[in-house]
Amino acid sequence: MTIRLPDTEGGLRAYEPRPEPLAVTPGAPFTSRTVFSAAHVVADPFADVTPDSPAAVDWDATLAFRRHLWSHGLGVAEAMDTAQRGMGLGWAEAEELIRRSAAEAKAVGGLIACGVGTDQLPVTEIGYPYNLDEIRTAYEEQLAVVEEAGAQAILMASRAMAAVAKSPEDYLEVYGDLLRQASEPVILHWLGPMFDPALEGYWGSTGLDAATATFLEVIAAHPDKVDGVKISLLDAEREIDVRRKLPDGVRCYTGDDFNYPELIAGDEQGFSHALLGIFDPLGPLAAEAVRVLDTGDEAGFRALLDPTVELSRHLFQTPTRFYKTGVVFLAWLAGHQSHFTMVGGLQSARSLPHFARAYELADQLGLFPDPKLAEERMKNLLSLYGVNQ
Repeated sequence: MTIRLPDTEGGLRAYEPRPEPLAVTPGAPFTSRTVFSAAHVVADPFADVTPDSPAAVDWDATLAFRRHLWSHGLGVAEAMDTAQRGMGLGWAEAEELIRRSAAEAKAVGGLIACGVGTDQLPVTEIGYPYNLDEIRTAYEEQLAVVEEAGAQAILMASRAMAAVAKSPEDYLEVYGDLLRQASEPVILHWLGPMFDPALEGYWGSTGLDAATATFLEVIAAHPDKVDGVKISLLDAEREIDVRRKLPDGVRCYTGDDFNYPELIAGDEQGFSHALLGIFDPLGPLAAEAVRVLDTGDEAGFRALLDPTVELSRHLFQTPTRFYKTGVVFLAWLAGHQSHFTMVGGLQSARSLPHFARAYELADQLGLFPDPKLAEERMKNLLSLYGVNQ
């Protein structure tokens, strides 16, 4: 059986789907790397909402997907940008997500870390009319929620901070205060403007060398309060440079969805752990690869993970911030949810040729537990666009 898929030139081409999925099964906990998957949320398709309404979440399906990730040994990075934080998911919904997921993690013994930001401070017609004290207070409110839920905190980059801070010293002050009061070591997240244009100039400079210096200064002043850093700049050399300059005991969690196999494998001077959005659709395969790496078989690890980079680069192509659409699309094809609807209506953010290529690449990797279901759902989507098989 074949399926006709649209090409980039407005035509159709025949594709023969893979008959069987990649054979992977849950296994032992990882020993060589700490690995988080940033997880998506499942929208409630029956909610009567608009793109401007508070997000309506299907909590059962959302938590079921987290149990799927935990069953393969992956940690869950909750309420991050993959969960459409700031792109459809507001703080009220994120707070409930954090509490529910943390309770579920405790019940199943899963690893969880949750995003702490300032998104309860809304942007207004004049931008962000706040001061540093108000930004600090917003961070503190969210930090308290995460710690009370029993999860590790991830200090995310703040749009309000990017708009209000006037110098690197402002970042040193606010982050220093937050780290001093954190009850447990946190993960610091540096999210680049390719993921969120509002974060341009974070750490007080548009120049990456100066921004990196400030970032490292924050860590050096409080190494006992920083478990690790997540760098999402899609710049492997920058990440390696930062990794080599971190204080002893501070981990680097790669957030580079373009270069993750080589960064996780590492070199003679160290390696990166992982906190990746692409590990949402790659979960079982990524877990299998890390277990191979645990045995010391780097070549086997790369043989499994390197072929996934083409799919990741496709999903994260510019505008990168819309990668969530592809992630949820693949979750639907894989049978993790019954529909392709997203909070904020973000299912419309990618084109039909983009979806077709994502389906093809994921199918070639064997990511769909039921290839026939994925094929049927892809055909259903194609029919909505007028493509008859």
